[in-house]
Formats: sequence, structure tokens, C-alpha cells
Amino acid sequence: FILPVSLHPLIYSHSGFSHRHFRFGAPPVINPLGTHFPANATVRPSYNISITLSSTVQNTTFVNITTPAAGDWFIAAHLPEAAGRIEVKGFSTPCPYMFQADMFVLRLTEMPVLEPGVAMPQTVVSPAKVFVPKHAAGMQFELRSCVTSEQKACAVRVVLGSITLPQSFQRIITCVGNVNCSLALDSPPWEKWLQIMVESLGAANASVSVEMLASFTGGLPLPLALWEGPERTLPTVSLLGLWVAGCSGLFCLQYQPVVREDLDVVSVRYRLLNGPSVPVHSISPTLLLLNLNTGMDSGGSLVVNLLLNKVLANATVVACVSAASPVLSFNATQNCSTAFFQGYPLSMSASSAEAMLIVLYPQTDDWFLSLQLICPKGQGECNAAEAKVTVFAYLTPCFNDCGPYGQCSLLRRHGYLYAGCSCKAGWAGWSCTDDTKAQSVGAQNLATLLLTLSNLMFLPAIAVAVYRYYLVEASVYTYTMFFSTFYHACDQPGVAVMCIMDYDTLQYCDFLGSVVSIWVTILCMSRVKKILKYVLFILGTLLIAMSLQLDRRGVWNMMGPCLFALVIMIAAWVYHGVKRRHCYPSSWKRWVFYLLPGITLAFIAISVYAFMETNENYYYTHSTWHVLVACSVAFLLPPRDKHKKPWAWSQKLTCRYQICQNDREELYAVT
Repeated sequence: FILPVSLHPLIYSHSGFSHRHFRFGAPPVINPLGTHFPANATVRPSYNISITLSSTVQNTTFVNITTPAAGDWFIAAHLPEAAGRIEVKGFSTPCPYMFQADMFVLRLTEMPVLEPGVAMPQTVVSPAKVFVPKHAAGMQFELRSCVTSEQKACAVRVVLGSITLPQSFQRIITCVGNVNCSLALDSPPWEKWLQIMVESLGAANASVSVEMLASFTGGLPLPLALWEGPERTLPTVSLLGLWVAGCSGLFCLQYQPVVREDLDVVSVRYRLLNGPSVPVHSISPTLLLLNLNTGMDSGGSLVVNLLLNKVLANATVVACVSAASPVLSFNATQNCSTAFFQGYPLSMSASSAEAMLIVLYPQTDDWFLSLQLICPKGQGECNAAEAKVTVFAYLTPCFNDCGPYGQCSLLRRHGYLYAGCSCKAGWAGWSCTDDTKAQSVGAQNLATLLLTLSNLMFLPAIAVAVYRYYLVEASVYTYTMFFSTFYHACDQPGVAVMCIMDYDTLQYCDFLGSVVSIWVTILCMSRVKKILKYVLFILGTLLIAMSLQLDRRGVWNMMGPCLFALVIMIAAWVYHGVKRRHCYPSSWKRWVFYLLPGITLAFIAISVYAFMETNENYYYTHSTWHVLVACSVAFLLPPRDKHKKPWAWSQKLTCRYQICQNDREELYAVT
């Protein structure tokens, strides 16, 4: 098929590269940042291409794949690593992209079927296919009776198998002359169609005819339905519910019954019916089937953990995890590979009794675990020996649940579900196990203390507001200090975390308090009438609460109230200046020692908040923002009214009592 992939930049502000990854059978495992994978994890590379992005040109790439493997193909695309700046929503231009993939498939109809054991004449024009039955230990392919129209020596090339990017395990043989050519395949993929392509290496106009023969060896006695193709209903209970042992000549198979238990989404446990310990011998391999062919299992991690309980002193238990077909013999080379798949080898001995394998994003197929006992001095030494291996196999969304510094997330893209880890506190990697840039516990505690204790700088502003009898404003500052402190204590990525409420509630209260604090401060500076000021306090707070609920991180949540309050303040100051016929505020000391320092601190705070924060310096810059805003509030609050003496409660009570006493005296005198 031909697969054109295009990436359309809707709004684009810089140049770079877009990376696209292709993989058959499962999503591609990509590592664009070069981080470490967890121990015992295996990574199969994916086919990738890089394309230069342009702000004016639509980029389209064509990938042409002939004889692709039948099944699911996955494409992933990502942009280069971001700069790490924390940008206020609305202050920067977003860069959305549209990734579009179109697939065009050209199918061959009426492809001839090669029946096992029956020779079939074939021309080089069209390919053929043969169905591999279950339990087939090997396949023998033979090409003979090659004849050309030009009466010359035949020169053909035979390709068995399909293409799977990036690695292709196709088997190729070249036949020259009229001699017969043969190719032996060990452990061909069970219950799969195997495609056979014959290409002529001679003249382009010459016609070539050949005769093909395929036969299968080994395996258990099979019912006729297994040989005729997948259209029949195939029995699978032999691998799932029964213990099967059978031999054909010198070839034996021993299955251990395995039950698949679906626990949750992309979460499966494989339970052995005869107990977790399985016997392993040297004569024949012990096989376990791990069913991963539901179509929704390739988005997690397959974990196989083996523990050797009993073995001879010098013996070794070798294991192989493979897809599509099992490895059926380790005696010759102990190679963990089948006809078209390179498996994952494991080994256990008395000195190293445990082995673990983590397959990231396993491809959709039937997976097999093969176990066999190997003796260094030959198999005759341990023919009667038996090893005991405890097998734990399961499919999990994220290995080890991403550890203490990560969070496992299930992501859905175009109807497909897969899992990934979101790391924090500088940890990285597939399972958040890469500590190259991780923060130490001391650095985490320092970050928490900076972000929380910097809010105590609101105490001077609260004291000034109380002293000047601005009790409503002081209450708002207290609210902001409290929720900002505990929000940042709950927002920490590491171990220094304390949440007194739900995280979302703390965040909302922190954002609300911050904006309302600016709103009441500017209105207090305007010196409007009290009744009007308190009406604006309440009305503005309600509107701010509504705006934050609609879009919590929108830039106009803060800019809107600030601009509206500034308009009110400027109008009020102009009114006071015109009424008094001189500048307002009239005192130069008020401008020099209070207003100008407060305005300067406020502008510096806004600059730090909007343009200087990054992921790396967030703890310092945001703490600086807390300090600057709190200090600017203390400078900008206006002085108290001249005719009001704050907190003169005793004088007021004494005066009121004296008035009542004088009234009584006057009444007494009149009487």
C-alpha cells in the first residue's frame, strides 16, 4: 500500500522538524529525548522519517510499502522538544498542527493457494500464499522445474514473508539454473497466511514458469480442518484449558494451561491452572500461551517474571518469549528466534535464579513462552532431571505504575487506547526511572518552602490594611495568603506535598484570591464613596468567579478586572483633581515614597510572571512574584481618612456613656 502522511501548520511561528514513526502490530516505542528505559525492558526500533517544517509550505510524505504484513499499522508523529517556558494563555501565539494520514491499498484478488504436500505450477507474474497450521514445527519450501521461454538458464529470486517496518524478516533465496532450490523455516507463524513471491532475474520480456512445493514437519497430530485454512472454526481450548502433551517422531510439545483474566483496561493477568510453578525438562520444551490478540492489548507493557526454584548444580534453564509461534528447540544453538520473529531470550541458573522481561507495546498476536533445561555436558546428563520455574506474567498499562515520581495515564487517540507515564520532579524515561535530571529531596523541600513561605509577605500588607481600617481588603489578603500557601504545598511534584483539600478546589481558590486582591486594591486606591466601593467589590468578585469557572488560565481573567479598575481609579482621581483644582494625590511624599515604589514593584512582578517563568526556574520566579505583589500592595494602599482614628473603641464607648449621663442629669435638673 501507499501511505501519504501530511502535517499542516495552522498557526506556525518557528521552523523545525516533525518526526513520524511507523510500526506494524503495535504503537511505535519512541524516545525523542534520549532518556533511559527501565531495567529488563526491550525496545524494538520503529521506522521513522524527519521532515523540515515550513510556515508556508504544506509538507506531505509518501511511504510506499509492497507486500505489507496483514494486520494493524500504527503511525505516531511528534514535534521537537518545547523550550520549557511557562507562558500565560493569551500572551503567546499558539502553534496547533493538523496531522493527517491517508492510506491507499492495492490488493491482489484470487491469489493462488499452495496446498501442503501438493506441487503447484506457477508463473512468475503473480504471487502465491500458503496457510501455516497450528503446531507446525517447520516448513520446507522447494522450487523446481524452472523453465524459461528463451531456453536459457533460470534465474529467479523467491521471497517468503511480508514486510514489517523497520526490520523485515523476509527469507530470500536465489535460484540459478535448472537445479531445485529449497528453504527450511523453523517455527513458522501459526495460523497465518505466508506469502510467496517469485521474481525473475533474467530478461524482462522472458516468461518464467516454476513448480512450488511446501510441506510441514513436526507438531502434534492435527485435525484436517487445521490444514485447510482459517475459514473453519479452529479449536483453541488445547492451549487454554487443557494440559496437552504429544509427540510426533522425536518432536514433543508440552503445554501448560493458562487462563487470561482481564482485570481492567489494558490490564491482564495470566493464571496457570496447575499452579505458578511449571516443570521444565531437557527432552522437550514447555510452552505457555499468552493471548494478546484482542486488538486492545498492544498499548501496555507485557511483563514476564521467572523464578527458578529447583535445578541441577550446573544446569541452565533457557527461556524465549516470541510472537506468532514458539521456539521449539534450544539444543542446537540456543537461538531465540523463529522463522520471521526475533524473540526475547532469558536465562536462569543456580547462581542467577530470577529473570524478568518487559516488552513495551507488544504487538497484537499470540505470544509464547518456551522453557527448556540445558546441561553443559550434553542433554544426556539431565534427561531424567526436572527443574521447577515459577512464572508470573501480566499485562499492565504502566510498568510499576510509573514509580513514586510518575503518574500513569490512559490516552485515547482516534479510538485507540494506550498508556503512558507523566513524570515529575525532574524524573524522566518510559517508566519515570531516569534520574539524570531528577531533583533531590533537599531541592524538593526547598522548592516547597520557597513557594509557600513567600506568601507570608502578605502579612505586612494585611497589617497595613488593618491599621488603616481597610478590614474588607485585609480579609481578602488573608484569604489569598492562606489558599496560595496550601495550593503550592499541594502542587509540588515530589515527596514534599501536603494537600488539605481537593487539588482542584485549592487551585480555584488561589486563582480567585489573586485576582480579587488586585481588584480590591485598585478600587481602594480610587477613593470612591464607600457604598459604591463595596458594591463594586461584590459585583466584581462574582464576575471574576464566573470568568475563572469558564477559563481558569485565560489572560483576561486578570487583565479584565485590572483594566476596568484602573479606568475607575483614573476617573476618580481626575474628578478629585478637578474638584480641588490641583493634582491628586496632592502630596509629593505620597508619590515618591508610596505610589512610585508600589507601581514599580507591580510592573516588575507582572514582567516576571508573564515573561520569565520556565519549568526550571519556576520555584524561584514564582516565589519572587509572590513577594513583589505582596510588597506592592503594602505600598499602594491609601492612607486612612484624616477624621478617623483607628481602633479608638474605648474613647467611643466612654463618650457615648458620658452623653447618656448628661441627658439624665438634665432631666433630673428640670424635674
